[in-house]
Amino acid sequence: MQWSSAPASASAKRPRSICTWPRLTWASAPAGAQTKWNLPSAYPIDNPHLENLTAFAKDVSDATGGKLQIQIHAGASLFKGPEIKRAVATGQAQAGEILISILENEDPIFGIDVVPFLATSFPDAMKLWKASKPLVEKKLAAQGIMVLFTVPWGPQGIYAKKDINTIEDMKGLKWRAYNVGTARIGEMVGAQAVTVQAAELPQALATGVVNAFMSSGATGYDSKVWETLTHFYDTRAWIPRNVTFVNKAAFDALDKPTQEAVLKAAATAEVRGWQLWESKTEWYHDEIAKKGMKVLKPSPALAAGFRKIGEQLTADWLKRAGAEGQAVVDAYRKM
Repeated sequence: MQWSSAPASASAKRPRSICTWPRLTWASAPAGAQTKWNLPSAYPIDNPHLENLTAFAKDVSDATGGKLQIQIHAGASLFKGPEIKRAVATGQAQAGEILISILENEDPIFGIDVVPFLATSFPDAMKLWKASKPLVEKKLAAQGIMVLFTVPWGPQGIYAKKDINTIEDMKGLKWRAYNVGTARIGEMVGAQAVTVQAAELPQALATGVVNAFMSSGATGYDSKVWETLTHFYDTRAWIPRNVTFVNKAAFDALDKPTQEAVLKAAATAEVRGWQLWESKTEWYHDEIAKKGMKVLKPSPALAAGFRKIGEQLTADWLKRAGAEGQAVVDAYRKM
């Protein structure tokens, strides 16, 4: 089966422009032939998202008797996070996993899960996904991409190297931004926003490029944040999600039993992933505390300041998202 001309390793050269890669098509494989897919991710191999992806790949292999093999590429080793969607859409990789909110500049609906304080518990985050899923699927389908499953991160808190008791205490911080929402928060509190993706965060912290950021306990643990910072405030501002998707042409080229095996494994991965993150969130907080981090609840003043920021950012998002964004929020609130 001619499945792709994707690079086989992180050292392989990748194109700089989308136009240099024509959209590829896949021919159906002969009976009994083995098909191989590449699935890049931006996160380290011991992160729960990668554990779940690895289990997904094994489930697919087991269910198909090895007919479909999915190679997981961790730690942005094949493509950097912001490159993964384009790689899948253009056929450089057959599947991929990304933090969906990094696409918010492309379309506001991709950032609905990071609207501050809209959905701050795992049950509410799932409701928000169910409300937004049809629209997200429609927009990605227009680019030749089919959604397989989504898995959350832990609730987002603030990492810093000093006490932060009010919003004013954040002024002047070198603030790591990874999407539109975190960049706007930095702007609103008077911090200096610097765009840094997860794979580059440890180096950015070590070199002082950033000295504060908002993320989950897992990101802090993966980045060994205790080596440079001292405080974590459990603000639970939002619960972002990763989405795993596949090039639709690659999926359509599979025979029907293999397609069904992929979809069944994807449904299992979604349930497993949500359960995993619910169980791991407090574990990560405990682990960074053991390493010397102060894990704290936000003060009433800081919480109030963030609620005010949340109200402004929600209004901003609804203005950008328009009628379809308002319809999704209304559907979510009725659940």
